[in-house]
Amino acid sequence: MENDALELTRQLIACRSVTPEDAGCLDLLAARLEPLGFRCERMDANGVDNLWARRGTAAPVIVFAGHTDVVPTGPLEHWESDPFTPTIRDGVLYGRGASDMKSSLAAFVTAIERFVGAHPDHAGSIAVLFTSDEEGPAVEGTVRVVEELKARGEKLDYCIVGEPTSVARLGDMIKNGRRGSLSGHLVVKGVQGHVAYPHLAKNPVHEVAAALAELAGVEWDRGNEYFPPTTWQVSNISAGTGANNVIPGEAQIKFNFRFSTASTLESLQTRVHGILDRHGLTYELDWRYDGRPYLTRRGDLVEAVGRAIERVTGIETKLSTTGGTSDGRFIADICPQVVELGPTNGTIHKVNECIDLQELEQLPKIYQEILVNLLVK
Repeated sequence: MENDALELTRQLIACRSVTPEDAGCLDLLAARLEPLGFRCERMDANGVDNLWARRGTAAPVIVFAGHTDVVPTGPLEHWESDPFTPTIRDGVLYGRGASDMKSSLAAFVTAIERFVGAHPDHAGSIAVLFTSDEEGPAVEGTVRVVEELKARGEKLDYCIVGEPTSVARLGDMIKNGRRGSLSGHLVVKGVQGHVAYPHLAKNPVHEVAAALAELAGVEWDRGNEYFPPTTWQVSNISAGTGANNVIPGEAQIKFNFRFSTASTLESLQTRVHGILDRHGLTYELDWRYDGRPYLTRRGDLVEAVGRAIERVTGIETKLSTTGGTSDGRFIADICPQVVELGPTNGTIHKVNECIDLQELEQLPKIYQEILVNLLVK
């Protein structure tokens, strides 16, 4: 039993599931879940593979969520071994997806197998939500499954997302929320002309410069108990024809907010438009948001996860909402308590991605203990 998670992780790494490809991962996982009494449903959408599987019909419903897709490998010659040939060296398993996040998927399944074996008549329900569209656009994966579950009126109570949240050692940090992401594409209109005759033109770069400086200096909020302050960053500026004697006719600026629950989508948009209008700019601004922030306060799930980590590893975990976005933002729409917990993240998306075998031994034990804490009275 101790090697189950390792063997399944190796099988998953061998699947060349570069986003949005699944490459057979979901078939492997479903084959392990079905004998346990899970009803497995494929909810594939536009080339993306999605699996929703559930055991039981009663509440509470505990969901394990994750993704089978991985990022591209980068230059193969920089890897010490083939990224899709799982290789163990000095007690460490190497391969693309070793920590992000095929080890979590394997640990989910083996934890469920062990728990069901010990508690075949457990209370509540256990479910998994796996997708092959998290590392890519993330528009046909978890979000589609959530839409279907919402339409069917299925209610979820707790969700554990297997993102690699640990820093120095397994379990030292969990995510109990994530910041929202809001992007803007700003086009400032000017009048193109010759640089020698600026009075006959209107330089949009000059026009927008003061507004950008003001936006960069704004205190959008001060954060709160769980979140750092909201940040605004310019990610790209472009203008001009390529010639050094032409005043450009327009300037394009791309920017992004990472925002906390101390601000709202609407308040940030209103403040940006207010600053641009006050500077008298002629502009167009298109907004895109990748997800609102979500937060799980201390309660049943956070406490159950914390106790499980301490029981298995002996350490007290820390709560954090830092980092990028995850599929937790979609699941939070139908699930009041969402927590992210997974392996150490020091090698994610890097060449020679890996996971220590001790982590792979402990991780399913933590997930199993979470189930015990929530379903066994």
